Amino acid sequence: MKIQILIGSVRQIRIGPQIARWVKDITEKKFPTEIVDLKDWHLPMDDEPYLPAEGIYTQEHTIAWSNKISEADAYIFVFPQYNWGYPAALKNAIDHLYKEWNNKPALMVSYANRGGGKAAEQLQQVLQGIHMRITETNLEIKLSDVNFSPSDSDTDYPESLYHYEDELVSALKQLNLLHQSR
Repeated sequence: MKIQILIGSVRQIRIGPQIARWVKDITEKKFPTEIVDLKDWHLPMDDEPYLPAEGIYTQEHTIAWSNKISEADAYIFVFPQYNWGYPAALKNAIDHLYKEWNNKPALMVSYANRGGGKAAEQLQQVLQGIHMRITETNLEIKLSDVNFSPSDSDTDYPESLYHYEDELVSALKQLNLLHQSR
């Protein structure tokens, strides 16, 4: 099972890459993983003439995005909670495609002062709408439990993230079971 870890925030200063790197370090002990950072993808809103469900893409960036997402068997969405919702960049990236997501397992890793549960609830509805299979357990990282410091390096993450390792491992087992039951 190849897993893509999607970083859902594109803000200039963000901790998503650090969390994604931690998720990758845990996940790659069992599964091949790749981090896909939305900041690296130029995906203009609604610039395709056809509905994504039709699978007819005319823009080079959409074709490249489709090819990238099609490479994975499962996904881990790493995203912050903004005003009780998830980032618009993540919604836009998901909405660019349709069939590429269908019937594939997904795990959500949200983060916010209280863990990002409200954003995860909203994203869950969208993922269900595109027929993804979502783990029963998702990870909510409470920023008050983790001491993030500004860093230019995506590989530097606080050791306090390991407080969440058991929850992540449990969710990864569910992700694998969902993949095996396809």
